[in-house]
Amino acid sequence: MANMSTISEDTLHKIPLRITDTTLRDAHQSLWATRMRTDDMLRILDVIDNVGYYSLECWGGATFDVCLRFLRENPWERLRLIKSKAKNTPLQMLLRGQNLVGYRNYADDVVDRFVALACENGIDIFRVFDALNDSRNLEAAIKAVKKHGGHAQGTLCYTISKVHTVEKYISYAREQVELGIDSLCIKDMAGILSPISAERLVTGLIKEFDIPIQLHCHASSGMAIATYVEGVRSGAGAIDCAISSMSGSSSQPPVETMSAIFTETNYSAGLDVEALDRVARYFNELSPHRQQDSGSVSFIDPGILVHQIPGGMISNFKSQLSMQKALDKLPVVLDEVSRVREDLGFPPLVTPTSQIVGTQAVMNVLAGEKYKIVPNEVKDYVRGKYGRSPVPIKKDFLKKILGDEEPIDHRPADELSPMLPNGADSVDPKYIEHEEDIISYILLPEPALQFFQWRALPPEQRPETPADIEIKKMRAELEKEASPVESGAETDASPKPASSISLPMNIPDVAREVLDKIEGLTIEELVFKKGNSTIAIRPSGIIASPFFGMSDAAAETPQSETLPAEKGEGGEAPAEKSAESGSAPYSATIDAPFVGTFYLAPGPGKANFIKEGDEVEAGDRICIVEAMKLFNEITAPKKCRIVQIIAADGQAVEKGQSLIGIEEL
Repeated sequence: MANMSTISEDTLHKIPLRITDTTLRDAHQSLWATRMRTDDMLRILDVIDNVGYYSLECWGGATFDVCLRFLRENPWERLRLIKSKAKNTPLQMLLRGQNLVGYRNYADDVVDRFVALACENGIDIFRVFDALNDSRNLEAAIKAVKKHGGHAQGTLCYTISKVHTVEKYISYAREQVELGIDSLCIKDMAGILSPISAERLVTGLIKEFDIPIQLHCHASSGMAIATYVEGVRSGAGAIDCAISSMSGSSSQPPVETMSAIFTETNYSAGLDVEALDRVARYFNELSPHRQQDSGSVSFIDPGILVHQIPGGMISNFKSQLSMQKALDKLPVVLDEVSRVREDLGFPPLVTPTSQIVGTQAVMNVLAGEKYKIVPNEVKDYVRGKYGRSPVPIKKDFLKKILGDEEPIDHRPADELSPMLPNGADSVDPKYIEHEEDIISYILLPEPALQFFQWRALPPEQRPETPADIEIKKMRAELEKEASPVESGAETDASPKPASSISLPMNIPDVAREVLDKIEGLTIEELVFKKGNSTIAIRPSGIIASPFFGMSDAAAETPQSETLPAEKGEGGEAPAEKSAESGSAPYSATIDAPFVGTFYLAPGPGKANFIKEGDEVEAGDRICIVEAMKLFNEITAPKKCRIVQIIAADGQAVEKGQSLIGIEEL
């Protein structure tokens, strides 16, 4: 790890450069929204294992959640399978400190047991980070890694602000060194670390500490290759790269390029070039089947130097805005991110603060008013429950978000009671196959339970995974683009709809949810009819009747039933419940401000959920709409009576959909 400037020209020799491959974790999280399957990895893993990498980053981050939620895979089994194939290369994971692989703090007993099981199942190196660089949130995880025999790599989450100086980063590093870390990573999750800043920061760290330094940069802004060169020449001994066909854009720099560059210097990674070529060709062929928005990926995004949204968040951020039918507002939202970040004390943007800041920015734009809707997670952040913000939050902003409540000043996890003793009490024991299942449920209850229920079904009865449905939709859209139907080409023989049916976008998800929740019963399809029209909803999607000019697979005898919870034009309530028609029992409705999942919520100071007949004050919490991984409280606009709860608890809802009917008091 010697500095080049200290080595005599006469005594120069090749200095080993360590390269961590991120293809199996961060690269596909950044480019494919984390949709790489375990089988995708196993088919090429023996080749990857012989490249000569320092380590393979293959676990942690969003992979744990996505395995359960979208791929219907067991993340622990993935780890075991990778370990069985990777005989030569240490395995590495990204650990979110006290958050582990979730989005909130977990008790110390869960942290210790998670790390122990990760070690037992194959992880060698733990890159432990905290989004706020608050060392209090790293204590338990680093202690557990050292206790169970892992390599504890500390992390500096890099960001740019008026307070994030080299001296501040050195102070963060000093706290982590005192905790006993074995190495230190500069984590540039947004690709904003410039070559000159890297030289200054690495030089400062090398001068202050006798500890190996690693660089992790995303290629988003186009600076990462030059940054790696300056960082390594200043003393960093390891860098993170991805195979070329999974590199660039919001991923990491290409390993082949970096290896070639350093081969012409006094550094050498000594990688197997033929193996790299095989790996590159493999993922190049796989990419069209996994990448969901390949046509919209921009190679260089200079705007990231302003908004600082990290690579792993960009693809999900666009997806979330698309779900809200607000992708056109992306430039406005990115501007708002910078303002929200300043309000929250300049947190680095990495999970979970990237979701917290990004979602609040979306709320501000969609609501047309700053902080009209404040997710619970934003309130908890302001309360100090995620840790210390880099800059103290201004008092007037604290007042705006918390009222008279005072934020905490101690380690957030100190408030948490042990979670393991009763962690899975609410889960049917038949779903628990291994101890790891209990940990999965504690960390991510809903996705874990969905996976358990899916796993418990006989293979022939398991519905398609959400990820496979996404792929089918993507392919259908590509085929549609490749074979456009000319407008006006309809003939007299073309079937015409007998009546207009407006289906919620989430109806295939509803069908899948029914299949998940009804045990021992196979449902081939759900059929909805209106007038002379029939729609069959299957877990794999929508099949329209001949009345819709498509397939005849769902044709039925005409019936007189109507679609449930159908919305009219413009998103108003159904005619039979319309307040304007005079037939509804309520005078106004509280509507969903965005696409999400509706949940009833206890009112302030109440133990029970809001129910019909309750009287609430203006500003009282009456329900929650979960969206973009956060729970967003919906409050009463004025003093009113709850007349009718229109949406079902746990129902997926569209923006503008009526949730609760009220009568003003």
